[in-house]
Amino acid sequence: MEKNALVFQTDFGMEDGAVSAMYGVAYGVSPDLKIYDLTHGIEPYNTWEASYRLIQTVSYWPEGTVFVSVVDPGVGSTRRSIVVRTKTGQYVVTPDNGTLTFVKRNLGIEAARIIDESTNRRSGSEESYTFHGRDVYAFTGAKLASGDITFEQVGEEMDPESVLELPTIPARETEDGGVEGTIDVLDVRFGSLWTNIPVELFKKLGISFGERVEIMISNDTRTLYRNTMVYGHSFADVYVGEPLLYMNSLNCMAVAINQGSFARAYNIGTGNSWHIAIRRDSRG
Repeated sequence: MEKNALVFQTDFGMEDGAVSAMYGVAYGVSPDLKIYDLTHGIEPYNTWEASYRLIQTVSYWPEGTVFVSVVDPGVGSTRRSIVVRTKTGQYVVTPDNGTLTFVKRNLGIEAARIIDESTNRRSGSEESYTFHGRDVYAFTGAKLASGDITFEQVGEEMDPESVLELPTIPARETEDGGVEGTIDVLDVRFGSLWTNIPVELFKKLGISFGERVEIMISNDTRTLYRNTMVYGHSFADVYVGEPLLYMNSLNCMAVAINQGSFARAYNIGTGNSWHIAIRRDSRG
């Protein structure tokens, strides 16, 4: 039987043996599995970031790919351990703690099941409550990817609509003729700001490439940045060190500094309390 790819995401980092232990459990289920890493650099406990990295990645993998996402601040609690099948045919094994927010809203969940830990749990781990990433999620993900179990054998069926979502604030048009949204996540290595403003909403402003826009970024009531910048195709449309507005790989608007970190330069964070407003440059 052909195996499906198994892809791991965690907030564990690579400084100790946690990720390697998950690999070992998976290979113990099936030595010929192909295992890949999405990332292990999620900020500790940050289920919002975990959710964003999944939607950034999942749909580009073949149907049948199994993702295991372990960002689990509630490990050992009553939160559910689940597996979902997306509407594009991939599977995600994860705690039901908001990690699936963007997959559910943007990609869609076709079906969901609660992991039956009486059968889908590493033998000998029954009294361990702090490493479900190894004992439950990597183990179940490996069994599913290898074909050792079917999706139906994961456990009891649940309503996909009951999968937990984190609160979000929709992007919208503003009364002054602009658009506003939130800064959802950073393009971590380069410090670009990725917003939730879809390009189709931005296009309603009628701004062409090469024109300037006004950008205002605030954290609740405090404004941290207010200036104009070019709307460009890519970073090369401005000089090194200059800012620009562009469309990112998820078809949403983003702000960057060419060969610099916008987030570091202006101490910008992410989440629902970080707001960004865009409008045409009033100076013409």
